[in-house]
Amino acid sequence: MAWTWRFETADGTEVEPSVQPEEFPTQGDAESWVGEVWKDLAAGGTDQVTLFDGDTRIYGPMSLAAADPEPAPEES
Repeated sequence: MAWTWRFETADGTEVEPSVQPEEFPTQGDAESWVGEVWKDLAAGGTDQVTLFDGDTRIYGPMSLAAADPEPAPEES
């Protein structure tokens, strides 16, 4: 089986990704790829992704929203 990602909006509607994926031979390859391109995917309209092994959902949806950065300490 091949590992693939489903690309979705926040409401779960499938969307065409801005970065074209491939089929990955391992879960680690799929996760590494999404780790490298998640910002481009998010900028292109993908809000969340779900990982599949063949037809089996492994996990997700996983949000691509960046965590709010911690505010910088105020200088006195």
